[in-house]
Amino acid sequence: MALLAYTALDRLVRGMGPHQPWVLYPTERLGDLDSVQPYQVIYLDPEVPRELWRQPGQQEAAR
Repeated sequence: MALLAYTALDRLVRGMGPHQPWVLYPTERLGDLDSVQPYQVIYLDPEVPRELWRQPGQQEAAR
């Protein structure tokens, strides 16, 4: 499992598009996040292919 993290909002928009939901999360608390949803690696500011970007009005897929 990978955690995609963005160091600035403009980098999130460039990497995942303008319709991606986001939260601000302090890096010193990433251990708390790992205890709820474990991850093995963190990728900073990755650019995701446009065909995978969230579209306007698109809802999260059911788990």
